[in-house]
Amino acid sequence: MIDVVLEHVSKEFGKVKGVQDVDVRIKPGEFFTFLGPSGCGKTTTLRMIAGFYYPSAGRIVFGHEDVTVLPPNKRNTGMVFQNYALFPHLTVFENVAFGLEVRKKSKAEITERVERALRQVHLSQFGNRRIDQLSGGQQQRVALARALVIEPRILLLDEPLSNLDAKLREETRLEIKRLQLELGITTIYVTHDQAEAMSMSDRIMVMQGGVVQQIGTPEEIYHRPINRFVASFIGESNLWDGVIEERNGEEIKIRMGPNMMLTALARNTSPNTTLTVGAGITVSIRPESVREALPEERDETNVVSGKVMISEFTGISVNYLLQVKELSLKVMFVSQTRMFKQRGDEMSIYIPKESVYILG
Repeated sequence: MIDVVLEHVSKEFGKVKGVQDVDVRIKPGEFFTFLGPSGCGKTTTLRMIAGFYYPSAGRIVFGHEDVTVLPPNKRNTGMVFQNYALFPHLTVFENVAFGLEVRKKSKAEITERVERALRQVHLSQFGNRRIDQLSGGQQQRVALARALVIEPRILLLDEPLSNLDAKLREETRLEIKRLQLELGITTIYVTHDQAEAMSMSDRIMVMQGGVVQQIGTPEEIYHRPINRFVASFIGESNLWDGVIEERNGEEIKIRMGPNMMLTALARNTSPNTTLTVGAGITVSIRPESVREALPEERDETNVVSGKVMISEFTGISVNYLLQVKELSLKVMFVSQTRMFKQRGDEMSIYIPKESVYILG
């Protein structure tokens, strides 16, 4: 296992800045994800690690080796592409064996390593199948076996699940994570899917506009977003603008318009946020962090009332969109056997002060 270090790496395409000043160390054996919307620079960064692009500035280091200008075939990385890039005229066995044949391995070694790789991805019985005889999930596993069979130092995956249906994505996601844990290989994964990133990763690097927004564990990214973009991109969040009205030790009172006041805690604050009276801030409230207020609580602080605009039953949860004065509030309750609110119904919601996160 080796680490991967990007030292102030940037990439420009003519006058267009694709990636700006990425500075991160990916630990040995870590499952590390680049997450962000289309065009944010995550695939460009991955391709620089693979050697398909060279940085315009900065260094890339594998272990103690500077690979910044090393060609892809000298880096010993395994790459799984979004479209799998399989050879349709070759069998499953021949596809997986291709990288070993290029490396001039003996027939006996090729057979042994290919059979082992196919066992790892549960395709032992498919070696003689043509690629067009496989399902999308099976093709994805062939691509994974082809990447692993060369015994790479680093495994790189560029949106490998994007062509699969929802259930198959979930199954394959678990399979990739199982393999990564079993092999202990340093893995860098690119996706725009938050659920994939949150469920698979040891750490996540959130990107937007070619710039790194935040690096952290899934828990840190979700519960302590560093800015408004991260709070809105990772999961669902209610983002309300307000002004600090009063500070009393740990408690912060925030005015959310003329007729609403919220209490928050100073410790639930993003870095570099000013908590002085009169400062304009944004609060983030996760839909699942609130609950329906009890009748005796309806006049309490942090209780808001509104009208149900949208009601959604998903099986696992019930989701509501409420109109609370001039604001919208997304609410999620775990599904229970009780009467659900319908469009037009009134609802009172209690927002615990611990769940109000302050962004600068």
